[in-house]
Amino acid sequence: MFTNKANRIFQEVIEKYHILNTVDQPFENAYPKDALIEHLLYRKCWIDTVQWHFEDIIRDPKIDPVAALKLKRQIDASNQDRTDMVEYIDSYFLEKYKDVTPKANATINTESPAWGIDRLSILALKIYHMNEEATREDASAEHRAACQKKLSVLLEQRVDLSTAIDTLLKDIENGDKYMKVYKQMKMYNDDELNPVLRSQK
Repeated sequence: MFTNKANRIFQEVIEKYHILNTVDQPFENAYPKDALIEHLLYRKCWIDTVQWHFEDIIRDPKIDPVAALKLKRQIDASNQDRTDMVEYIDSYFLEKYKDVTPKANATINTESPAWGIDRLSILALKIYHMNEEATREDASAEHRAACQKKLSVLLEQRVDLSTAIDTLLKDIENGDKYMKVYKQMKMYNDDELNPVLRSQK
């Protein structure tokens, strides 16, 4: 199943990141570009992992305002990278299934395969960090128990989401579903579409 591979790669990324555990560490993809989907999945989860920790840092109530503004710009750039990677992953699937002829009664899904994979990557991060909290020795027994319950739900959610993604891919392969990808038309980064940026030109 495709998601077995994806979940394994996401775990690799998260464990690799936490060796140094800093947002400033250099990135090196463990998979070459000729292993395209593995390469894309690894990069996607690395972006998500760094951004997860950006989001932790910016919530520090004592953060310096200048540092916070710089970090907000980094989060904006990371969000754009994340969106771009989703589109690259969908392009991979569009190419893979380009010769499939959808059946006459084929339907479209509410989200593309890559946006489901995006959720799976974020879920891997939730599971990793909830497990940390469920096993944190300096936390109270009540805290650990509460986090263990949440972890159980997250693990069940990963099974359900993985099953849904694999089913969608099989349905596309069989012609029961078809892909139609809309590029993200973000307006706030565009100096022609964002009135604030446009006024600065």
